[in-house]
Amino acid sequence: MAGGTAADPAQALHGWIVAIGAVSDDPASEVLALVWGPRFDRVHALSLMARLPWADGAWMHALHAFGERFDALPPPAQRTLRRQLLRIADNAACSASC
Repeated sequence: MAGGTAADPAQALHGWIVAIGAVSDDPASEVLALVWGPRFDRVHALSLMARLPWADGAWMHALHAFGERFDALPPPAQRTLRRQLLRIADNAACSASC
């Protein structure tokens, strides 16, 4: 989805997570850093976005919407989401190197 946008924030976010692999040697660690604590790390997310040459308003909207949703989740649901995000990042890394 490089360069593209998506109307659905979840779809846009998924594409963004996959895109981290293009600007990071360790995308799984980057994704985990975003959701490591009880609040989504917006500063780190924005620094990653700044490294993507094609980030636009739709991507920023998806990032903001995800952060708001993550912050509202109870801790057990945050842990579940962390595991899911790591799976996405691991799959993206494998696709790029396999």
